[in-house]
Amino acid sequence: MLAPGTRRERVYRALRADLMAGVVSPDDRLSEERLAELYGVSRTPVREALARLVSEGLVERREHGLFPYRPRFEDLGDLYELRATLELRGITRAMSGGITHDRDALGAELDRWRRFRDDPPAPDSGFVALDEQYHLALLAASGNLALCGALDAVNVKVRTVRMFDELTPQRIVRAVDDHIAVAEAVFDGRLDDAHTRLRDHIVNACTAVVQRTEAARTMARLSRAVRD
Repeated sequence: MLAPGTRRERVYRALRADLMAGVVSPDDRLSEERLAELYGVSRTPVREALARLVSEGLVERREHGLFPYRPRFEDLGDLYELRATLELRGITRAMSGGITHDRDALGAELDRWRRFRDDPPAPDSGFVALDEQYHLALLAASGNLALCGALDAVNVKVRTVRMFDELTPQRIVRAVDDHIAVAEAVFDGRLDDAHTRLRDHIVNACTAVVQRTEAARTMARLSRAVRD
């Protein structure tokens, strides 16, 4: 039998991984009883894991209990602004002459996305993980892992919105082309071009997310009005 401390940590890590991967819907109430059954433990380690996740911002308390964190519509623009600041800093560090990107790491990531041009990923929520991996790899190639940690925290906050987005094959192809263009520009030392392309890519992503979220909110309001 696992020791209590080990069990508590195991539940915390499993639930955190499920939340970060978007496995749990933002509308699913995090019931201690249901989670205890799911993870095969008592309610005590679940309760402790939930308290820890609330403090980390991955779980929030709403009127009817605890739920996965879902960013407020009003916060999306700020979160994407922070994302842009972090990612673009990886390029401006190189533009200042202080560092050079890791060509081996960047080249491996570029090759992977060139293969996606011939065999695009499926237009489903799994693409979000691939997209995040690309942006983290691009930033990591600039050599500042602290920036990567901050970007990962932003990704966690917007992931629930992105996971339930309606992707299309056309949007996947456009994203693949953008990723290749940015990485090629960095790899070739065309840093001004890379900076502009990456900024535009993130701005367009933010605009699309805000528009689709607003459309979903409008549909939800109309649906409630019809029911009432």
